[in-house]
Amino acid sequence: MNQHSTPLLATEETPRPGDSYVQSFARGLAVLRSFGAQAPQQTLSEVAERAQLTRAGARRILLTLLQLGYVEADGRLFRLTPKVLDLGYAYLSSLPVWTQAQPLLEELMQALRQSCSATVLDGDDIVYVVRLSAHRTMSINLGIGSRLPAYCTSMGRVLLSNLAPDALRARLSSMALLKITPATKVDIEALMEEIAQVRRQGWCLVQEELEQGLIALAAPVFDRGGKIVAAINVSGQTAGPSVAHLMEHSLPKLLETASRVSALIRVQQ
Repeated sequence: MNQHSTPLLATEETPRPGDSYVQSFARGLAVLRSFGAQAPQQTLSEVAERAQLTRAGARRILLTLLQLGYVEADGRLFRLTPKVLDLGYAYLSSLPVWTQAQPLLEELMQALRQSCSATVLDGDDIVYVVRLSAHRTMSINLGIGSRLPAYCTSMGRVLLSNLAPDALRARLSSMALLKITPATKVDIEALMEEIAQVRRQGWCLVQEELEQGLIALAAPVFDRGGKIVAAINVSGQTAGPSVAHLMEHSLPKLLETASRVSALIRVQQ
């Protein structure tokens, strides 16, 4: 679920109700997205505020979701139920390549003894479609469906490198570029150059920009047309293998695995 504190419903770009836009459905999704790691359970008032709805509107949607089994109530508090996972599973089950690719990523994890993940780009975020943890590398728990900012992550920069320069600049300009750690790059020109370098070299290394002590190395996954459709990475602690060791031992295996996953995707297209 969305973990950001930005408005979940009303924006200047929100379409107007009409034949091609069902406002009540959009509001229902906003209510679902209002829950997350920072708000695992909420009162009616909190849901209304986070989803930018009236209390009456939020109440109608919550009661509908309650009857459908997507939320449960405990006194004044509402929380999501496991049935919500059906929505995410529908996406993953429509992309069987990730089921087939998981053994390749498990093989990479075992070979390098490092956590391994695969993500796709969704707006300003990366979304995890595979997450294999060799050991605890981050202070936050990550799993399938978890979201992280694209601008400060190795996989995010790989995915953003697929954008043309003008589109990339526009995307970065629309993002909330927060300095999460002292090392986080938030200057648009610096990010443009960083991502251009990722595009030229075909991989990305990020050190301590998302979390202090975390280092990650990512590579692109391509479709038949040569478009980057996903990214995979390996990650660990800066107290572990040196950057030189990662470049010498981890990068070749990571690139080989990315090539094998790309081949799976091309076969299914």
